[in-house]
Amino acid sequence: MFDRADAERMLADVFAPWVQDLDLSIESLGAEGAVLRMGFSERLCRDNGVICGQALMSLADTAMVFAVSSAAGGYRPMTTVDQTMHFLRPAAKADVLADAKVIRLGRTMAFGSVTLTADGDDRPVAIAQLAYAILPESK
Repeated sequence: MFDRADAERMLADVFAPWVQDLDLSIESLGAEGAVLRMGFSERLCRDNGVICGQALMSLADTAMVFAVSSAAGGYRPMTTVDQTMHFLRPAAKADVLADAKVIRLGRTMAFGSVTLTADGDDRPVAIAQLAYAILPESK
């Protein structure tokens, strides 16, 4: 079983320091996916408090790793093999929520989708489709 404590350990142990600097927190975990929050920071912004696309893409990618881990019952080493992101509206001066859903989890591949929204506004900021190669456990 993959629970919040496992997810918190994973956030601290698995991801690069610059991903940890995104100020991510776990909102929810379930068999079909996960929801992560990226706290607003001026460090992530372009002009006028608009959060940059690179931060949003990193949030989507990271959220999907948690969704796959939650669906699989635990973290499995994986690597992103494809990410397509459509930016629909700016996210400005607000936390961003990433609702990641697993579409298919196989033995060697996982596929999912992520919807990003600004906190307090249900309209999508961006949507992403992702694919991961599930790597063999190192011995």
